[in-house]
Amino acid sequence: MKGVPNYLVSFALVVLACSVASAYDPAPLQDFCVGVNTSTEAVFVNGKFCKDPKLVNANDFFFQGLNIPRSTANQVGSNVTLLNVNEILGLNTLGVSLARIDYAPYGLNPPHIHPRATEILTVLKGTLYVGFITSNPNNRLFTKVLNAGDVFVFPIGLIHFQFNVGNTNALAFSGLGSQNPGRIEIASTIFGSNPLINPDVLTKAFQLDKNVVNYLQKKFSTENI
Repeated sequence: MKGVPNYLVSFALVVLACSVASAYDPAPLQDFCVGVNTSTEAVFVNGKFCKDPKLVNANDFFFQGLNIPRSTANQVGSNVTLLNVNEILGLNTLGVSLARIDYAPYGLNPPHIHPRATEILTVLKGTLYVGFITSNPNNRLFTKVLNAGDVFVFPIGLIHFQFNVGNTNALAFSGLGSQNPGRIEIASTIFGSNPLINPDVLTKAFQLDKNVVNYLQKKFSTENI
């Protein structure tokens, strides 16, 4: 452009490019949010409505009792205590949450994904075998044995797990990059969905005998089938 210094033109183009690049929809904070045509039909928003700042107090940012061990008396031998926006309302719009994970000896936090968050895990006690699997087509497995003080990262949306390989209790804390990270356990979701997936689909997908699929669906389902 005549009369305009080249560096100003370049700067303007960079600013324009950045503004376009940053103009994207915010990441959803629930599994879906179907649009409505009238406000009277609206139930949920992407996140929670904001409290009047004048009414906010310290308790909105506070939780007590995360030091208390949780029961691991279940089939997998682990217990996840998640502090998300439902437990600490002050997390709304801040994009973080926290989890305490207790493991019995040889307890497992089963393979699962967080659809909305990367996770960073720190071991406080015990020895954990942890790992995650990359997406298709490579399906690479990354694993590590962690001891107290070790840290491991699970990228957003990838299948991951933790297994206590010791004969004593283990404890870890995780930070997650969403106020509502979500959790989809692979086995219980696929074989215990509501309603159940047609067994023929799972028989072909997993290359299993149909009787095995029926057994797994009975094991993971809350339905009487």
